[in-house]
Amino acid sequence: MKKILFTLLLITSIVSYGQQQRPKLVVGIVVDQMKMEYLYRFSGDFSNNGFKRLMSQGHTFSNTHYNYLPTYTAPGHASIYTGTTPAIHGIVGNEWFSRKTGKERYCTDDDAVQTLGNGSADEGKMSPKNLLSTTITDELRLSTNFKGKVIGMSLKDRGAILPAGHFANWAFWYSKTGSFISSTFYGTALPDWVNEFNKEKNYETYLSKPWELLKPVETYNESLEDDNIYEGKIGKADKAVFPYDLKSMYEKSDAGLIRSTPFGNDLLELFAKRAIDKEQLGKDDITDFLTVSFSSTDYVGHILGPRSMELQDTYLRLDLTIADFLNYLDQNVGKGNYLLFLTADHAGAENAKFLSDHHYAVQPIEPKEIVKGLRKFSTDTFGEDLLLNYSNFNVFINREKVKSKNLDLTAVKQSFKDYLMTQEQVKRVYTEEEILADNGNDFHLHCIARGYDVTQNGDLLLIDKPAFIEYGPTGTSHGTTYTYDTHVPLVFFGWNIKSGNTSDRKVITEIAPTIAQKIGITFPNGTEAQVLSEILDTN
Repeated sequence: MKKILFTLLLITSIVSYGQQQRPKLVVGIVVDQMKMEYLYRFSGDFSNNGFKRLMSQGHTFSNTHYNYLPTYTAPGHASIYTGTTPAIHGIVGNEWFSRKTGKERYCTDDDAVQTLGNGSADEGKMSPKNLLSTTITDELRLSTNFKGKVIGMSLKDRGAILPAGHFANWAFWYSKTGSFISSTFYGTALPDWVNEFNKEKNYETYLSKPWELLKPVETYNESLEDDNIYEGKIGKADKAVFPYDLKSMYEKSDAGLIRSTPFGNDLLELFAKRAIDKEQLGKDDITDFLTVSFSSTDYVGHILGPRSMELQDTYLRLDLTIADFLNYLDQNVGKGNYLLFLTADHAGAENAKFLSDHHYAVQPIEPKEIVKGLRKFSTDTFGEDLLLNYSNFNVFINREKVKSKNLDLTAVKQSFKDYLMTQEQVKRVYTEEEILADNGNDFHLHCIARGYDVTQNGDLLLIDKPAFIEYGPTGTSHGTTYTYDTHVPLVFFGWNIKSGNTSDRKVITEIAPTIAQKIGITFPNGTEAQVLSEILDTN
């Protein structure tokens, strides 16, 4: 009798254990241009149910960084989900000059597909074909014999497509028409529920009301005054001050305006909840994966900067959006049935003029002025403009012209390097040969090597000095190897995650292989498979 009882208990234990091997749903949230510091700076004004809930009930990796250059949106999303860097996955920028083709390339361009939905032809000619390695979402599809669903969404095409990977059921992104669209890479027609959502024109609800401060003005003492010289203007706004007359601004532009307001995040959350409902994500024992990238934070950050009331208000509102989304997941997927992580695709610099006005000897540098200087140097030195392109910190030399003039390419590279090192903002310059010979001893060179694809990057790459940004005088940008661009939040929450905090340095490429280990599937094929062991132990 005891043996029978023991056997029954063992079988029950095995069955129970087997049922807990994977969550019903994995949710990946990326907040575009989010600094880890925002979770501290704005914490006193957050609710208890959004970011604070994630951090108190989940595991926070408070010292997580990007480990390559350039820290831009497309490489960031690709690196999170592939577990590798641009040198391997091939997404070396949002757009880049390809040495192989001699043309500009956008990260998700694909002329072989067509737009699905109410968007322009160009808005929908997108796919993941330029992504060279698999994603964790791809591996989930493979591991479930394509039964587990994968859906990606964002206001930005790249924020939807790259996380969803090559085998996704769908990726959806926002059009300036106000509709969520996709491409024929994913199917022949949009799902009925997407068409219904688009017909509702939910964006009009948000754009028909003014954007006012969520809380009393004295709450925003972590930001500069409302009207300051470091802010740009949103759309057709007369000034960068509250309240914003969104209805009037919308009438002067198009539905793309919502991207530059916190309500773009609200619209995306509404769409995400609809997707979970209509696609029945997390409703069976086969794990599904939903990727959600909130982009409005990036638009607001670029235009108005990290010290603006507008940015703080955007994060206070996003906190409530996250709280609502977690509550929806609790109710519709079930507490403990979903595994969620939240991170960012990059962080962002302080406005350089703001720093300069506070006695830090830095300044913004217009990229067009860098190009102008390079062309003048080349003409003065070689009698001809040998610059093919400058973008994303890459200098491309016209090798055909160098050959036709019987010049030594190595000597030409060194001349360009010597010139660049005379520029006030430049810290270091590396040649292609130096990058490919990287041995890991030079931190900045090692970051460049991780982001360098020899068929797509330049003859030279430069790194500016700390706090200089290649941008205009208002707002902010990102892209460097410095901590203000690399340090992002990372929180795991939900299924088999114990609360805790890790302050040791971690890198963004550890997320995807950790999920693979956590749910028992194959690693993405380009990853080095370094994992976050702190959340793998469930005992």
